[in-house]
Amino acid sequence: MTNPNTSPTTLNVVVLAGGPSAEAEVSHRSAAQVHAALQDLGHASQVVELDGNCLGTLLKIRPDVVFPALHGPPGEDGTVQGALEILGVSYVGSDVRGSALAMDKAVAKSIFRRHGLPVSDDRVVTQGIELNDVITDIERSLGRQVAIKPLNAGSAIGVQLLPQGGDLASALAQSLQYGDCLVEPFIVGKEITVGVLHTKDSLQAHPVIEIRTAQDQWYDYQNRYTEGSSEHIIPADLAPAVLADLQRIAVHAHTALGLRDLSRADFIVSADEQITLLEVNTLPGMTPTSLYPDGAAALGYDFAALVDLLVRAAFARGAN
Repeated sequence: MTNPNTSPTTLNVVVLAGGPSAEAEVSHRSAAQVHAALQDLGHASQVVELDGNCLGTLLKIRPDVVFPALHGPPGEDGTVQGALEILGVSYVGSDVRGSALAMDKAVAKSIFRRHGLPVSDDRVVTQGIELNDVITDIERSLGRQVAIKPLNAGSAIGVQLLPQGGDLASALAQSLQYGDCLVEPFIVGKEITVGVLHTKDSLQAHPVIEIRTAQDQWYDYQNRYTEGSSEHIIPADLAPAVLADLQRIAVHAHTALGLRDLSRADFIVSADEQITLLEVNTLPGMTPTSLYPDGAAALGYDFAALVDLLVRAAFARGAN
């Protein structure tokens, strides 16, 4: 392990990948990109699978920095972060508290409400609950046009959309296979995302990205991770004042959750330019089709420079 009081030319970095999450495939794609960038930069890098042996492997390697290229629990909810802190290893991304708060969509939204950020009403549906009573409450409070998403998942896994209404019981049952769910009104509008880059010296919002898909399809797993299936418009086709508001809200959400290094806030902007903050991702994807690297590039950081900045920031911060 390198002395954190010096500024080494190269670092020994472990990229964590995979794990039991439904998003493991995406994690492996992100890890491959990060690993390749680190090698191109001259850093010593190796990919370690998030499994029962990974902590022992880390103790043997004693890396300068761990880059968790992980998506979903346990890699994004504070569990891995806590283990790394126990091991005394520096890592990229938010700490245990920030990761846990952001991973639970309902908890994060409650914090956003307290900070006056624009979020929709919602209902939480837990596994094993009697759905008939829940459905009555949802239809009365939110209407029949709803979006249903697992509380602790990403990459659109388990999401069910009912833009015209429909079989709410069936949609809930499908989403509940992935855990407790959050139900929100279905909002028609542009899908928008804003990355945040948070270093010791600055806190910057990326230029606003508008996501467009063929024939205005929903930005689902297929459209997220298939080359050519979506277009990232930078900056988004919105009024300058709305763009500025989106950047301001993304930074406010980042700080409200106590995050660090990087995050990505997702929004819907309606036709009359009303902004709704959906959620914040603490370990945004780093795949060839991911949004965060595109936003960073528009801010002036190519992928290698972004990865280098993140690992050096983690190294300079030291173990928690």
